[in-house]
Amino acid sequence: MAVADAKLGAELEGLDSLDLVAPRAQRGRRFARVVLPKLVATVAFFGAWQLLVLSGWKPEYVIPSPFTVLKAMTQNPRELLDAAAVTMVRGAIGFGCAIVIGGAVGLVVARLGLVRAAVGSMITGLQTMPSIAWYPLAIIVFGLGEYAILFVVIVGAAPSIANGIITGVDQVPPLLKRVGRTMGAKGLGHLRYVVLPAALPVMVSGLKQGWAFCWRSLLAGEIIVALSRVGLGEKLQDYKDFNDFVGLYEIMIVIFVLGVLVDGVLFGSADRAIRRRWGLAD
Repeated sequence: MAVADAKLGAELEGLDSLDLVAPRAQRGRRFARVVLPKLVATVAFFGAWQLLVLSGWKPEYVIPSPFTVLKAMTQNPRELLDAAAVTMVRGAIGFGCAIVIGGAVGLVVARLGLVRAAVGSMITGLQTMPSIAWYPLAIIVFGLGEYAILFVVIVGAAPSIANGIITGVDQVPPLLKRVGRTMGAKGLGHLRYVVLPAALPVMVSGLKQGWAFCWRSLLAGEIIVALSRVGLGEKLQDYKDFNDFVGLYEIMIVIFVLGVLVDGVLFGSADRAIRRRWGLAD
């Protein structure tokens, strides 16, 4: 009996060691698959930048070394963080409003055939319009202020979100809809528990595209419209006006990094979680 207990204890210890090794191996594979390629791409980008500087194609005050720019970023991090915070708050407010408006319009158009026939193509037309084209009208109507930027951000992002919802609802398999009705799902319940969950992967893609339009519209607005709270766009314009090329590159790096973080942390995580939940990922 004692021998059997000892053997069982040894086997359980072996299982415990497997439980410890497996997460470590999984973290290693995740690092090699997700983080390492980004590090390699970053090093390659800065290497190409430095080679461009060494080639002498442009004077170094026009295209400074990446080491010069990174050193300058470490000297005034508070200024960059404050400007980034102002821009991100504006973007969050505008994107939130665009989700509400675009989501409501998308659901109405997707569910009502007459509304789709009337305004369905108009949504795509609005989506294809450059955001910068809205600013003259926004400035005339709302003046040089926050509301002009908010208007253009909503107009730029809401059509993409609406089209994402429309496309997602259209791609729900008819068989799934019939099964839901057979099981008693009707009206809003059918929409809530059958249609929207099935359309969610495509809807997230629409949200991601909407954020891209929102971000571009926001930065263009901050460059054009003079505001009391200084964001990344205003600082980019100021550095250009005063020929501060190092500062200009600093802002461009911050804008790029914020875009990558939002895509990877917010939309990337949501997309992976949804695909795993719906059985669309290994």
